[in-house]
Amino acid sequence: MECNLAVSLMHDYLDDDLSKDQQMELKTHLLSCPDCRMQFKELEQTDMLMFSLNHHAPSAPLELTQRIMSALPQEKRQQPWLGWIKRHPAVTAAAVFLIVMLISSVSFWDQDTQLVVKGSDLDQVIIEGDTVIVPEGKSIAGNLTVENGKTKIYGDVNGNLTVIDGSLYQASTAHISGRVKNIDQALDWIWYKITNTFSDVAYR
Repeated sequence: MECNLAVSLMHDYLDDDLSKDQQMELKTHLLSCPDCRMQFKELEQTDMLMFSLNHHAPSAPLELTQRIMSALPQEKRQQPWLGWIKRHPAVTAAAVFLIVMLISSVSFWDQDTQLVVKGSDLDQVIIEGDTVIVPEGKSIAGNLTVENGKTKIYGDVNGNLTVIDGSLYQASTAHISGRVKNIDQALDWIWYKITNTFSDVAYR
């Protein structure tokens, strides 16, 4: 047996993990090798010392344990509103969304002055500056929304017409099959944005 193998088997021997044949081979090698025999004795003494410390280590007094536990920082009490949020995550998410929408909408109410036209068949629409015109004899199939501009209807709108922060003129020849809504107040505009966002999400 080589010394390297003998050293590796020493640990297993002390842990009583060697077969009888391996134990006999290790003992035979130790009898013939003084270096390994000395190393085994040192290892055996270390193992006995560790065993002694593990089984005779003094335990901490109960009073010391209590003092240490009392010195530890107390667990902070959870705020009631945090518990409510954890129990109602969907309502909380909806409330946060509405708050963000309100804040962003109010902040951009006065800044958004660009003309915006939404709807189908926009090729039937004439845009002159900030004025959107549906000419006589032309027909829009679906809803029409105009933001930050003047709207003049001479033809047909086969859907709802929404005018946001602008003016609306309907000629005698105009025909609008759906609802006509003129939004001039910030609160109405915010509500329109919120309901429009939910509608877009629902139909995606």
